[in-house]
Amino acid sequence: MAREHEPITAQGLREYLTFTLAEEEYAVDILTVQEIRGYEPVTRIVGAPPFIKGVINLRGAIVPIVDMRIRLNLDKVEYTQFTVVIILAIGGRLAGIVVDSVRDVVALSTEQIRAAPEFGSAIDIRYITGLATLEERMVILLDIERLMTSNEMQLLDELSGKETS
Repeated sequence: MAREHEPITAQGLREYLTFTLAEEEYAVDILTVQEIRGYEPVTRIVGAPPFIKGVINLRGAIVPIVDMRIRLNLDKVEYTQFTVVIILAIGGRLAGIVVDSVRDVVALSTEQIRAAPEFGSAIDIRYITGLATLEERMVILLDIERLMTSNEMQLLDELSGKETS
């Protein structure tokens, strides 16, 4: 079931940015999306976990970049000209996620969103807010804030130079 705090459009729809990873389609709440950029080389950070590819300087802000394929335990792939970084605002922080490609923005009604099954997915269902069907497509709705655990968010703070309490 979708979270209650997500914004609803005048027509009662929620908007999501869809993207692909390993030939599967995923989505995040459009309001978390700050920017979409082509993948550029990052500055690697010694001692960072493998899913944190490094950091970029985004108009003076140091932004950690997370490879979603590694974070979700999917097969690794070479980056191409279609590889994209989605800059997100997560819990008051900026972070970038590397995805294979961005598909589109979709508006979903609550009737289109189903609860995630408890089996059959490589992803822990705690990170999935639901599944949506769009024509012949199945879209996995990610809870990006829950996907980044508090320890990982603290690490992102440290990598971006933000003070933690």
